[in-house]
Formats: sequence, C-alpha cells, structure tokens
Amino acid sequence: MTEFWRLGAAELADRVTSGALSAEAVARDALERLEQANPAINAVVDCQPEEVLREARALDARRAAGEALGPLAGVPVTIKVNADQAGHATTNGLRLQRDLIAKHDNPVVTNLRRAGAVILGRTNTPAFSLRWFTRNALHGNTRNPRDPALTPGGSSGGAAASLAAGIGALAHGTDIGGSIRYPAYACGVHGLRPTLGRVAAFNASSPERAIGAQLMAVSGPLARSIPDLRLALAAMAAPDARDPWWVPAPLEGPPAPRRAALCVRPEGLATHPAVEAALRAAALQLQEAGWTVAETPCPPLREPARLQAVLWLAESRRGGNRAFAEEAEPESLAVLAAMERLAPPSEQHGVADALTARAGFLRQWIAFLERYPVVLLPVSAEPPFVDALDIATPDGFERVVEAQLTQVGLPLMGLPGLSVATSGDAPAPMGVQLVAGRYREDLLLQAGEIIAPEPVRPVDPVTV
Repeated sequence: MTEFWRLGAAELADRVTSGALSAEAVARDALERLEQANPAINAVVDCQPEEVLREARALDARRAAGEALGPLAGVPVTIKVNADQAGHATTNGLRLQRDLIAKHDNPVVTNLRRAGAVILGRTNTPAFSLRWFTRNALHGNTRNPRDPALTPGGSSGGAAASLAAGIGALAHGTDIGGSIRYPAYACGVHGLRPTLGRVAAFNASSPERAIGAQLMAVSGPLARSIPDLRLALAAMAAPDARDPWWVPAPLEGPPAPRRAALCVRPEGLATHPAVEAALRAAALQLQEAGWTVAETPCPPLREPARLQAVLWLAESRRGGNRAFAEEAEPESLAVLAAMERLAPPSEQHGVADALTARAGFLRQWIAFLERYPVVLLPVSAEPPFVDALDIATPDGFERVVEAQLTQVGLPLMGLPGLSVATSGDAPAPMGVQLVAGRYREDLLLQAGEIIAPEPVRPVDPVTV
C-alpha cells in the first residue's frame, strides 16, 4: 500500500494539482484503506468504488487538458448519509428511507465537487441523526477506532470514526446539538460547527425542514488538522441559491483583540478533572502565544438548552411522533421517551415563545463575545462516554444530557463552535471547545491552530 491516506487534504491537493500524484492513484489508495479499516468500525456504509474512480479519472483528464482543478483537487471526502448525493439513498439511518434515492446533490456535495474533491463514500449516523451514539437498525453500529468500548459520538459518528482511521482526508458532518463537535471529540479529530448561514445546505429529496432545524442545524467539516479545516470550510461556504439562509459573509473578519474567556464550569456544570486539565492547558497555550485569558462565567446555556429541546420535539410531536413509531427501532424509541420526560410538551405558544426568547440570549452572547472574542469551554463535561450509555441505565440519558450542556445550548443562538483534539497520539481522546461570534470562524481557527499545531495522525482501528 502506498499510504497516501496518511496525508492531509492540503498536501494531497498540492500533489494532485502539480501532477506529482494522479487523482486516480489517490482514490485507489483511499479505497484500499477503506477496505482495510472499515470492517472493524463500520463507519462508511455506502461506497461505490467504480463511481469513486470515475470521479478521479475525470479530474485527471481535466488536469491533462490544462483546466484548474480547485483547492481540494483529488482529496477523498466522505458525506454523511443524511445529505443528498445524487444516485444514493438519503437514509438518515432509517429503514423508512432506505429507498429515498436523491436526484440532486445537496449544496455541500456540489461545492465540495466544484472544489475538486472526490466523494469516497457515505458515513453512518444514528436513526433520525438524534443521538451522541451512532447506532441504527439499517446500517448497524459504528465503533470508535481508538477504543471500541467508547462511543464514536453522534450523530456524525461515522464521519469522525472514518477520518480518525484514515478513511478520507476530510469528512462532512451536520450539527444541531453537537453532532459535529462531539464525534470529533470522541474520536480525537477536529470538527467545526459553522455559523448559521455560512454553509449552504438543502435536501431536495425531503420535505422542508421545521423552523427549529432551519435555525439550528448546520453542515460543516471534520479534519485531522486545523489548516485542513480552513481549506474545507472555504470550499463548503461557496454560495448556493437553494439555501435562503446562506449569507455572503467574508471568511476573514476584521482584526480582533487576542482575548479569550475560560469557562470551566458553565452554569455549575460538573466538569471532570481530565476535561478541566485540558481546558487549562489550552488556556496556557493561548497565553504563551500572547493572548489574554480571563477565567469567567459565560452567558446562559441551560435555558437555551431547554428551548432547544422544545424546538427539537415540536415538529415530531406535531406529527404525533409517527415516524418514530413507524421506524420502530427500540433504541430510538427509548431516547425519544427520555427526551419527552426531560422536556414535557409546552403550552400552545411554546414554539413562538422559544423563538422570541432566542433573540435575548443571542444578544447576551453577542455582548459577551464583543468583550471576549473567543470563549474556551468544555466540549462535554466528561471524557467520551461508554458506548450506548444513554440507554444503558434509567439515569444514563440524564447523565449524558447534563454533560452535553454546551453541545445543546449553543446552537439555539446559531453561533460557530470548534472542537479541538488535544490528546495527540494518546489512545484516550480528549479535547476542548472554542466559540466565537457569528461568522468569525477565522478566530476559532486562529486559536485552534495555537492549541493543536500538529496534525492528528490516523490510527489503525483497535479491535476486540
């Protein structure tokens, strides 16, 4: 094996653009790595090798003809199965949607292809993309390549697990309640939740998303280095008229003070000592790079998290939770029941009230981020969970939800967040989270590169 799969996206693109490597050679190597590593982790659940090679050969033909290939020339990328890719099922982890074949690419797929990326395969997600654990009755369970006893995270667990195992140089994920940030944390890679409106997305195969999802769900990249995240974001953020929420904001904002807030225990969160140690080490790295870091409480997250749940559940309740009943997957039904207990039905105007309150919380966060352009806080209050902890015991779900406060609370405001892996080559993954103002992903990446200056090395999956 030539092991091009060990290279990052930027290096691969440079080699393909220069002609030092062919896109087909990179694609063949990526397919070999997928065949070698994926059986142990079940991260990629749909791969058509001939289709992959056709895309790569077309790129090589364009280069031979003197055409520009784009900044991701020949880079193997995976797409989550909840995003439309023409000719493939947009399953969202559901047996109900196994035959929902997309006729058109989601804007994310379109923009990655325009940038020269080669779509390597489609990655697993829990049913309904609902959990921080990646398990479903259609595609099976995805395992964490660093430790199969741990969750790979969710809902972009297949994306993070494949990337950590060297299957693809970049991965697409979605995040409405931590679904990019938490899998990146659990698998020891980096994941960026962009600002609402930064990355255009739309599934023509499915009904229009409910208002909660429109305001909180985003697509974004996962990568093994911060520079690769920057490259992927630029490609994904290209305009597409199909998403009315897309905003033509510049990728680089004006200079900002190098000042960060350290929030170790937001709103009384019981932060684990290992998580606190990672946060304080990251704060020290920023300080040594010339940043001012102040330990301080952050604006509210608990009430935004509650309102997030109101919006999450409203559309499902509107349909009488019919899709959950029809899918009839025991684990999804158990999670739904636990969510219903924690967030009982609101009054008649609950959704309108939640959307009204959203503006006030966003205003508080905007003011805070004016003073502290970057906020350093936990990805999760605990190290990565044992797999399926949310359904293992009666109180398991409550423990998980409490630990994930920062995952659930922040999307209500549409703010960007970056999960930075800090564990290096250690088998136990660990990381920190950075938050910035709207459309200031550049500040997140700037701080993230200080905290994690070296690329994460892909791992061979640990088997039991």
